[in-house]
Amino acid sequence: QVHLVESGGGLVQAGGSLRLSCAASGIGTSLYAMGWYRQAPGKQRELVATIAGRSSTNYADSVKGRFIISRGDAKNTVYLEMNALKPEDTALYYCCGQQDPFGTYGYWGQGTQVTVSS
Repeated sequence: QVHLVESGGGLVQAGGSLRLSCAASGIGTSLYAMGWYRQAPGKQRELVATIAGRSSTNYADSVKGRFIISRGDAKNTVYLEMNALKPEDTALYYCCGQQDPFGTYGYWGQGTQVTVSS
């Protein structure tokens, strides 16, 4: 069974930084793509950033220039470096994985909370 486990969330002041980590276990091959979504209270889950392969990235407009997604050297790990955090970045951040180029993000973690105080 595939498990994705996120870490690195927490409470930070506006303008600060956090680095989220995610590791997938229970899968023998490398995931084609991994990504981060987030969900704030009362809102729908939304894309934050994704990375296909080692370097093909996609970001939500709201985080461009502030967040950086990267794949780790270890198989099926992904990071999200978040800088210049804003109170509106407060949300539960989910890691996700996609098995192959023709699929969808079928693997999800439980989420890690990020809270940005003003």
